[in-house]
Amino acid sequence: MSRETVWQGRYIAAMRDGSWEWAARARNIGAAVILAVDDGHVLLVEQFRVPLNARTIELPAGLVGDETAGETIESAAIKELREETGWIAGNVERLGTFASSPGMVSETFELLRATGLQDSGDAPEDGIVLHRVALADVPAFLSRKRDEGLVVDVKLLALLTFV
Repeated sequence: MSRETVWQGRYIAAMRDGSWEWAARARNIGAAVILAVDDGHVLLVEQFRVPLNARTIELPAGLVGDETAGETIESAAIKELREETGWIAGNVERLGTFASSPGMVSETFELLRATGLQDSGDAPEDGIVLHRVALADVPAFLSRKRDEGLVVDVKLLALLTFV
């Protein structure tokens, strides 16, 4: 059987191929996830996520090409980091392409390391709480946030691999 789009919205599509059903990004939109590490600290964001009906702790991230056709992953990462955290990246380096839940979602994301960070003084986007956490304190920080009822995004495992 061939792939068919069962339903498509602005950002996602429900897909089917035979008995397989999954979610996909609409319009070839990509995603950039930013591992922003500077001076022994990492930038994490806390925000409410409707699909989980819960607050989460995540690496800063954003969509690539959702508003600007031809947007590069690097420029999207720099833009999203500033919007979500108020910090500016002096440099971004691609670390690889990853899938977070390949049995249910076809979306992949590009992981980028941001360095040369400077605080712009701008506040994060509405609804986002910025946490600048010492790398040595990340496990205890995440444990406290779980105890508070927050959900920890699996992409935070990248801290263990790339830092």
